[in-house]
Amino acid sequence: MPKILVTGANGQLGSELRELSRSYTHTYFFTDKEELDITDEEAIRSYVKQNAIDTIVNCAAYTAVDKAQSDEALADAINHQAVQYLATIAKESHCKLVHISTDYVFDGENYRPYVEDDATNPQSVYGQTKLLGEKALLHVRLPHSVIIRTSWVYSRYGANFVKTMLRLGKEKESLGVIFDQVGTPTYARDLAKAILDMLPHIDNAQTQIYHYSNEGVCSWYDFAKEIMKSAKLTCKVVPIETVSYPTPAKRPHYSLLNKSKIKQAYALEIPHWQESLHACLRHMGEER
Repeated sequence: MPKILVTGANGQLGSELRELSRSYTHTYFFTDKEELDITDEEAIRSYVKQNAIDTIVNCAAYTAVDKAQSDEALADAINHQAVQYLATIAKESHCKLVHISTDYVFDGENYRPYVEDDATNPQSVYGQTKLLGEKALLHVRLPHSVIIRTSWVYSRYGANFVKTMLRLGKEKESLGVIFDQVGTPTYARDLAKAILDMLPHIDNAQTQIYHYSNEGVCSWYDFAKEIMKSAKLTCKVVPIETVSYPTPAKRPHYSLLNKSKIKQAYALEIPHWQESLHACLRHMGEER
């Protein structure tokens, strides 16, 4: 029976993996920074060896996009150096490795959905450190490993856009939301299920990069409107431009990811973002 180590297990994706794992016949080791410090190479090596781990799913990441601009050392330690450690130890121990990355490795200037081999050009410290993590994994030349880039992740766990909109929608009469950044939301539960379904079939000779988000396209404004509508909240959502809401880190204006490669390789059926949003809200008891 496979022994699967999940890092970042208290985050959105890790929490969904923990919940869904009950339906899969594997042995799981769910760790967060309290149980396993992935910035400590020897701690990882010891944990993998002692527990005879044969698969690692790295959900751990420094995801505070704006804070990363002034906290580059820690962001690099988690998003880059730790990935190098995990990849090196996975190779030593003949482990499979699934690593989660981001649309922020691109500059957001594209005119069509990004494919896996499009040129990267991150515009923030977060994006830069995540790209360095990808490159570190690729450099190790680890077989049976995949990088999954995703975007706009939300769930009923942790802090995310959906939960923020629900809170503000109950507190405010109107709310300005950016309309000139487009992409696709990703329900963490859908991505978690895709990973669990993929694991037995990962058998590539070298690291493969895949893109995964829900289907469809929207702006943050469209997303917020659908959240309010589904939750029967009367808060008026007003479209605003990015320039009206300056942030320390630059966000991509265009984050659409082409998912043809992962769908073909693993025969995945990916739900539309509206369908998944409604499923999440029902799970949260917020859809009315």
